[in-house]
Order: sequence, then C-alpha cells, then structure tokens
Amino acid sequence: MQGNQLRKLEAELWKAADQLRANSKLTASEYSMPVLGLIFLRHAFNRFRKVKIEVEKGLPNHPQRGIRPLTKKDFEEKNSMFLPDKAQFDYLVELPEGEDIGEAIDQAMKLIEDEYDNLKGVLPKNYSIFSKDLLRELIRIFNKEVLQKAEGDLFGKIYEYFLNKFAMTGAQEGGEFFTPFSLVNTIVNVIEPDHGINLDPAVGSAGMFVQTGYFIESEGQNPAEKVTFYGQEKAETNTRLAKMNLAVHGLEGNIQEGNTFYEDKHNLVGKCDFVMANPPFNVDGVDKGKDTVKKDPRLPFGLPKNDNANYLWIQYFYSYLKPTGRAGFVMASSASDAGHSEKDIREKLVKTGAVDVMVAIGNNFFYTRSLPCTLWFFDRAKETDEQKKDKVLMLDARKIYRKVTSKVNDFSPEQLHNLICIVNLYRGNTMKFDSTIKNYLQTAADLARETAIATAELQKVLKSIVSNKKLKGISESLGQSINSLDDSIELLAKQNELIETAAKVSPVGGDLEGIANLCKGLRKPQDKLIKQLLDILAAAVKELQLNKNKDWKELNLKEQLDQLKDLQLQLSGNPGEEEPGLLHETEYFWKQAHWLQSRFPEGKYTDVEGLCKVVTHAEIETKDWSLSPGRYVGVDTATDDDFDYEERLNEIHIELEGLNDEAVKLASLISENYKSLL
Repeated sequence: MQGNQLRKLEAELWKAADQLRANSKLTASEYSMPVLGLIFLRHAFNRFRKVKIEVEKGLPNHPQRGIRPLTKKDFEEKNSMFLPDKAQFDYLVELPEGEDIGEAIDQAMKLIEDEYDNLKGVLPKNYSIFSKDLLRELIRIFNKEVLQKAEGDLFGKIYEYFLNKFAMTGAQEGGEFFTPFSLVNTIVNVIEPDHGINLDPAVGSAGMFVQTGYFIESEGQNPAEKVTFYGQEKAETNTRLAKMNLAVHGLEGNIQEGNTFYEDKHNLVGKCDFVMANPPFNVDGVDKGKDTVKKDPRLPFGLPKNDNANYLWIQYFYSYLKPTGRAGFVMASSASDAGHSEKDIREKLVKTGAVDVMVAIGNNFFYTRSLPCTLWFFDRAKETDEQKKDKVLMLDARKIYRKVTSKVNDFSPEQLHNLICIVNLYRGNTMKFDSTIKNYLQTAADLARETAIATAELQKVLKSIVSNKKLKGISESLGQSINSLDDSIELLAKQNELIETAAKVSPVGGDLEGIANLCKGLRKPQDKLIKQLLDILAAAVKELQLNKNKDWKELNLKEQLDQLKDLQLQLSGNPGEEEPGLLHETEYFWKQAHWLQSRFPEGKYTDVEGLCKVVTHAEIETKDWSLSPGRYVGVDTATDDDFDYEERLNEIHIELEGLNDEAVKLASLISENYKSLL
C-alpha cells in the first residue's frame, strides 16, 4: 500500500474510532485501550487466517483418521497466535443483530487471555459500556476489505499511528508512553541492537523494541532468535500497552510493572548488551532517603544532590551495560550542562570513556512538549580502547528536521540516513556512507528517466490540445488566443529534451546535477502553462456553455484532459500529499547525495562547522564537562545552497500551515478548472 493510501486509511480509521469518545463520557485515556484492542483483534485474526491456510496445505491425511486437526502448536511454530472460534474477527462480524456485541468482544478478549499467560489481564474488556450500534459500526469499519488483506507491517504502522494520535490528544499523562519514531529510529540505528539482552527500563508502549525488531528483520534475521526483550514500566496502563504492542508486531518480551526508581524488576545490572529508553524528563519527588535509593548499585557515580532524577536515569543506563554494551536514550537538553553534583557525575562518566555520541535535537519533536532534547549514546567497549576512549562525537542536528505540522517536527527517512552516515564515518565505517550515496544517485538517475518519459508525454498532450483548430477558433472568438501558448510549449519541450538526452546517456554520478537543475527549472513554468491553458478552456466553457452543446463534444478533449491531469499529478505531485511528483524527487535525491558528498568529500569523517566535531576529554574539561554539541561544533556561517529542508517541504507539497498557500491555491484553481471542463 502506498504512503498516501495508508494515510487516508489511518485517518478514516481514526475518525471512526474517535466516535467512541465523542459518543461516550470517556476520557482520552479511557477510550484509547478499547480502540487499540480492536486493532489488536483484527491484526491477530489476519495472522491467524493466513497461517491457517498455510498449515492446512501441509497437514497429513491418514487413510483411516483423515486430515489431522489443527493445533495451537501449529500456529505458534509460525509466529502466530492461536484464536479460539469465538475470538476470531469473522465471528464478531457475523454475530446476529440480537446478540450483545459488547459482551461478545469482551468474551473474545478473555478467550485469548486464557490461551496466553503473558496477556493475562492485559487486553481491554469493557466494551459492554458502549452502545451496540456504535460497536457494530466500528467492527464494520475494521472489517474493510483493505484491512482483511493487510499483513503485519501495515497493521503495525496503523497501531503506531493510533499510539501517536493518542499521544497528541493527551491520552496518557505527559505523553510518556509514546516516543516519536524519528528519535526511536535514530537511537536504534546508532546502537544497532542486533543480539543479546535488550532492556528498556522506561518502556512506555515498547516502541524501542518494535523498531529493534524492524532493524533486525532489515538485516535478514529473526528477532526472536537474536534478542531477548526486557522492559519495566511504572503505569499499569502503559504496561498493558507495551504487551499489546509487542504482540501486535509478533514480538515477545518480559514486561514488568514497577517504579524503576525503587525497583529493579529484572536484576540486569552489568548484563545488558543494549539499553534504550525515553525516560520522563526532570522528574522531582524521588525519595532519596530510602535505602533502596541510597544503596542502589545502579548509581556508581553517586547520588545527585538536587531533586532532579535525570542523573539517576543516566547512571542506570550506564550500569545496566555489559563491558561491551551500548546504550542510547533521550534526555532533557538541560542535563547536558547541569551543574553542581550533576556536573561531577558527568565528569566521572566522561572519564570512563563510555560516552560515545551526543546528538542535539531541535524543538517540537514530541507531541506533548515543545522543548528541545538531546540523544545520549554510551559504548562501554570504548573504555578499553586507548585510541577511542578519549573521543566523543558532538552532532548538532537542531537545524535538521522536517515539518509535519506547524507544531510537530520529525526527521525524513533521508535526514535520518544522513545522520547515521555521519556516526558511521566517525566510527571508521565507510560502507554505510558509500551505499547511501550510491542509492541516492541511482534513485535520482532512475527518476530522471521516468521524468523524461512523463514530461515528453505531457508536452505531447499539450501540443495536441493547443493544435485543435476548433479550440483555437473558440478561444480567439473570446479574445484569448491559445496560440500564445505555442512558444511556451516549445521552450519547455527543448528543456525536456535536455533532460531526456541526459537521462539516457548519463551514468549514475554523471551529470545528475544538471538534470536536477533542469527538473527544478521546468516544474513551475510547466504548471503555470497548464494553468493558463485550463483558464482559457474554463472561460470558453463558462461563456459559451460548450459542455451543453455539440461544439464542446466535437472538440473531443475529455480523454486528453484526463491524461493531462494524470501526467501533471505524476510530475508535480499534489498539495497535502506526502508523495511528491517526479520533478521534485529527481532533484531531491541528487541533493541528498550532494549534501553528504559536499561535507565529506573524501568519504571519510571530518569535522564540519555547525554540524559535527569530534572532541577530546581535555576539550570537554575546558567547558566544565559540558556535553552540549552546540558548544563545540560552532556556527555554520556559510550559506547552505546545497540543501534547504524547509524549501524541500515547500517543493514536495507536504502540508505546512502558512508555507505553501500559493501551491494550494494553484492546485485548487487547476482542480476547479478540470471539474468545470469534465
């Protein structure tokens, strides 16, 4: 399913599911679990049904006893849950009108819990409080054909989308249960948790574990065979969310409820290969007088004197690691420069050699708070490496972001890839950098060929329309000669010929810069030309009401206008859609390659003013042991002509409040003109 189709489906599902809140007295936190429960049930049934078909094909057929019945083990061997008959989604869909649908859903959840101990008490079972009509409508919505065919990754994305939406509506206090994908993906890709014991002592909804599963699968491995997940969460609701999230993604984990400040449920100090977390920031009120806190083995550098818990968390993450372990976590930016006892603890941490990478993140990456944050990364293997232990990579990514809405930012996939490339170069690994550059250039070359073909076809259609003699006569009678467009079409045709020629002969890495610039130069004039043509046609329709008489029919333009509309959409994209046109993308992917190559021209790590710098412990000491990247990388005073992420958003028509009004107006005019013509 393409991205825009998925977004439309997600929005439709959200609108339907939000009726639970609108038609009840429930708070956001109360209705979040029932909605996620239905998604869980739908997804579990999809997996069950798919595996059932696979298993049945291979069941032995005994001459006397016949085909062997299906067993629970058959499903578990295929990483699928076994669902009793009355816990299957189809059973709920086909339930007679007179039956209590709320009670039936509750019973389905109980039956699943009876089969799986790790889900005991986890699934929501309060559906009887909703009206029967509302629940039947929700069941109908979640039984759409597209969802019946959906498989794991799609349902995982829908589940994550709902977690995101609940975070934005304040479904959980402080939004603590949900860490934005950009930050989770950055952490996972920096620490590369591909084996052993993985711990998140502030597990929330288990997003770190889900992304770890994706990361391992991307390497062609099975997460169940490579890692063991351990999580701890203070809130009972969040603990349930984590277990459901793992289950809906086909993952297993040991998730325990407990306050991490006072309890260490898993007893994993010094045993973890990877630790990842997004702990609550700036927590006060921790009772440091308790013996469990004062004598906590997870605080090797001492108890901070102030009432802020940030440096409790930081020490926990360090202490859980094996001598070869890595940790990545989100922390309030203020912690990087905190003074007094916290500075002393930070100094001790730096001197161990384990501090590996510090990444400054800009505002608005969280849905419920706008403050900036910092990603911290430990690598305890550095402690015994004489060449590496004295080095820390400072990476300032505050100017790198994509605007999702006026209040929310994230990283685009390419921005994330670029940051990970920098970290890999710092570690002496050039493979990621080389493969990313190659992928960008190959993508740009492929898109250039598609662009040339589509643009040539569009201009062929334009010429055909403009050369229509009857249309010329009608337009001239209105004082709007269509002949005036001929010169513009010829000029654009020549420009496209250059793209077409270059795309055919240019190898990857050849004159892609020239092609990118041609695409950029072609886009706006071509859209303007189409608008001019449609304005002339719209005027003819309006003045002469051609659509109601034989003159309009004799023009026979409908097929050509439909084709023109499709080609323009293919080339220029559409406001509000995240999938841009070919002209945008051809230029964009070349710019991505150039962004990296211009900063690291030799394919090796080098300090870049305003972006990254490798610093020594001596340099950190001169700045009071600060770990704020901005204090080291300097300010980039050069004008960045290579890449402007804000402009990127404008160009690909991602819906940004206040930034693409002109594009929206133009698209609206074109759309209205198409409607009036067709």
